[in-house]
Amino acid sequence: MLEIPVIRWGKPYESFDQQEVVHFETGEPLAKVHQANAGLVKMDMRKAQRARDLLREIPISKLLEICKKAADLYMTAELPLGNGTQTPKEFCRIQSASTGMPEWMCAGNMKKVAFVLEHMDEILDSLTRGLPLDILTRGYGKEERGVMMSYQANSPVLGLVLPSNSPGVHTLWMPILPMQIGLVLKPGSSEPWTPYRMTEAFCQAGIPRECISVYPGPHDVGSTVTELCQRVMLFGGQQTIDKYKANPNVQAHGPGFSKILLGDDVVDRWEDYLDLMVDSIYQNGGRSCINASGVWASRHTEAIADAIAKRIGPVGPTSMTDPEAPLAAFTMTGAAKAMHTQIEEGLKEPGVTEVTAKYRDGERLIEMERCDYLRPTIVHCASTDPALANTEYMFPMASVVQCEQKDMLKKIGPTLVCTAITEDQQWSQQLLDATNIDRLNIGAVKTNALNWLQPHEGNIVEFLYRARAFQNETPAAH
Repeated sequence: MLEIPVIRWGKPYESFDQQEVVHFETGEPLAKVHQANAGLVKMDMRKAQRARDLLREIPISKLLEICKKAADLYMTAELPLGNGTQTPKEFCRIQSASTGMPEWMCAGNMKKVAFVLEHMDEILDSLTRGLPLDILTRGYGKEERGVMMSYQANSPVLGLVLPSNSPGVHTLWMPILPMQIGLVLKPGSSEPWTPYRMTEAFCQAGIPRECISVYPGPHDVGSTVTELCQRVMLFGGQQTIDKYKANPNVQAHGPGFSKILLGDDVVDRWEDYLDLMVDSIYQNGGRSCINASGVWASRHTEAIADAIAKRIGPVGPTSMTDPEAPLAAFTMTGAAKAMHTQIEEGLKEPGVTEVTAKYRDGERLIEMERCDYLRPTIVHCASTDPALANTEYMFPMASVVQCEQKDMLKKIGPTLVCTAITEDQQWSQQLLDATNIDRLNIGAVKTNALNWLQPHEGNIVEFLYRARAFQNETPAAH
């Protein structure tokens, strides 16, 4: 049996408490993961500054080279894991077996992580707006205009409370170590694989082991990481987002409510954008916050909904080893049924119609012995009033909503990614000014087509470092 220890600043720690990670379809034990507890985390956080001190001894230029080497190790090497080892193929297989993600999607998420690491020099140059990176090390220095700049780390480490059901989010914490900030990782119970594999890849590439801790454990471990780390990135539902909304120490990631808006100047040519709409909703199993959960237009909405439904309505689950498996399984008991029930309730409201039912041979909810599936669902909303007009679920589900263009920005609510297809310059400016939109695409760009040189839900550099005034000489008289 594979046994995976807690990692306390690079040192393996075996606990009396262990939790089995099991195969979502068969119940077969995959590994025993040793469990941390809140007291252990509190004790270790006294040494957090040591992680930053060690990283500051390594020039950022060298850390960027380490990232490239770590990417190669992550993608190609057989790396130690607890009392065993793991090849990339074994990584994808076990991640699929515990999370319900098809193996090819797991391999795709590996490639995304590696891409970010390989291009980390470009990413940091973009996110820091060309700042000489040694300023982050020294705390001050002059940039190319000769202006004195000073940046101070808000925390020696970043705490991460990671999810079990979305391996793609791990790209977000790849820039932390090259910015000379240590890592405190609390893995999701079903997805410890990426944090452990990345930790080993980083360390074999040259990161000091004392710079990373990995604390699998119950919810109180995540709560303690959130309490004690001065900067935290966590993932959860809307309730979690609302809980930490006013806390500047926490960057909370959750539902995206991402949308495609068709401008009045292009909506009569909506068929030209059908592939874009389908891919934005459907790719990667519809599980991501950057998948579109809404398509909004002032007219042709019934035809748009029908065309999308015709394309994805017949889709059903296949084997996890199928290289084109379209859907991920829901491995948490009752989760899929609860979503299905909410959708059925929403369909009872006036002006709401499910369009996929006529293209589907069977029910939306497929219940199996140890897991469930939800088949793609497209809903038409005749107005913005129904609850289903602005919802998000972790499968290919979207609402096609009829709304006048002039009302869209007032009605769409918080939107992580907005793809607005238009050439209307006046509306484009209104979109640029809309503070309820985070990532904005103007033009025919899929919602899930990310440019990693752009910030995602806030600039991670500005979250980890604060700009401040600094002088080491008397300024010119004025």
